[in-house]
Amino acid sequence: MDIAVLIFLTSGLFLGWSLGANDAANVFGTAVGTRMIRFSTAAAICGVFVILGAVISGAGAAHTLGRLGSVNALAGSFMAAFSAGLAVYVMTKFGLPVSTTQAIVGAIIGWNLFSETLTDTNAMTKILATWVVSPLLAAVIAILLFKLVTRVLRIAKLHILRTDAYTRLGLVLAGAFGAYSLGANNIGNVMGVFISSSPFTDFSLAGWVNVSSVQQLFLLGGLAIAVGVVTYSKRVMLTVGGGLLPLSPVAAWVVVMAHSIVLFLFASQGLERLLASYGLPTIPLVPVSSSQAVIGAVLGIGLLKGGRGLRWRLLGGIGAGWLLTPVIAGVVCMVGLFVMQNVFNQQVYRPVAYEISQPVIDRLARAGMAPGAISGLEGRRFASAVRFDRALDAKERLGPEDKAKLMAYAELDEMTIDPGRLGLVETGWLTIGQTRALRRLSGRTFTHKWMLAEALMEESAGWKPLADNMANKAYNKELGDKLDFLYRTFRAAR
Repeated sequence: MDIAVLIFLTSGLFLGWSLGANDAANVFGTAVGTRMIRFSTAAAICGVFVILGAVISGAGAAHTLGRLGSVNALAGSFMAAFSAGLAVYVMTKFGLPVSTTQAIVGAIIGWNLFSETLTDTNAMTKILATWVVSPLLAAVIAILLFKLVTRVLRIAKLHILRTDAYTRLGLVLAGAFGAYSLGANNIGNVMGVFISSSPFTDFSLAGWVNVSSVQQLFLLGGLAIAVGVVTYSKRVMLTVGGGLLPLSPVAAWVVVMAHSIVLFLFASQGLERLLASYGLPTIPLVPVSSSQAVIGAVLGIGLLKGGRGLRWRLLGGIGAGWLLTPVIAGVVCMVGLFVMQNVFNQQVYRPVAYEISQPVIDRLARAGMAPGAISGLEGRRFASAVRFDRALDAKERLGPEDKAKLMAYAELDEMTIDPGRLGLVETGWLTIGQTRALRRLSGRTFTHKWMLAEALMEESAGWKPLADNMANKAYNKELGDKLDFLYRTFRAAR
């Protein structure tokens, strides 16, 4: 691997370290702050389980962040991750639990503005909604859990020493679950910006386990988070553990569990598939703010007690940090991108062009889109998504759904089915029919993603999505993941 690639990845490792230094407090801060668990024990448990969560369950939430803005050049990914990491580090120096999610969102929007890339409004809406929902949900869960636990303890009438022992064990188990959830949900914040420009290639272990480039990225990010936990998280742990509201050991356990449940709900692909299989509405897989969740849980306990003991001035400082973090990250990212591009001559983004060619016109016709939407744009090429979007608005006001379809069809993204790279995708993940269909396309070049998808569907029914309903959502999502896998693999052959 080129040494420059390793240098660019260091910013992701820095962001992971910053996240571990700051957000580990949300997992074990209350346990350490109440002196139920020693910092060294908490750091060791947190480090191990955050890595497991990142590698095993980190893919779900990361894709939503990737749709917010697909940072497609390593130098751009470097600066986005560095900007977010710097913003989190500054807040950590002040002992404030800030949102890594907000930091990376601010950095991605900064990259979008610099590269003239449209920000996905659907993804942005989901993420912004969680900034409100996650602390409220954590507060509600904390209140219900606290009432349930205190009632059980009153009925059980345990000796104080046994209660203490059970609470310590509960804090360890809850912390392990919280660390796993933190890695699963927040690894997208650390390495999500590197997914589109990942320097790694997918490979197979013993011919039956496929290790994707994304999982390799997540392993590196998880290790960086673990190092941040061990080396620099103690100060923020003490702020969360006792600075905002003095907590009893039982309340500390409730806060950790409520926070962990919220993170798990927004990261679990298994839960999403289970709900979809029964035709139920699914919970969006979004990287939520670990800090907001734990502060929401602490507030829930405080409000249940009538608000007594809450340190409102400190809470105001934390809220100000949440507001400043994305702004700082976005501004630093834009300035840094300008310097890297104009001073160090680095490619901070790969231009994505759009063209209304005859194949695109034919595809739009099959989709039933009126020709008036593209009248006068036939044969024209646009250098960026923003310029294409402006041209569309100047011609005819389209609805969000039609505009999204048009932009997806017109986006130029050339890829060649290189015979030498077929071995990278011939794993147990693809079915036999899907693999055979892909081999029959060997040597062909496609200028749009949808062209490759349609060619595969013509070769095999295994590449056709099922009817768009809740029961088939899990299947269609997996099919989309497989196509993304092919796009990444064969785009690299250009």
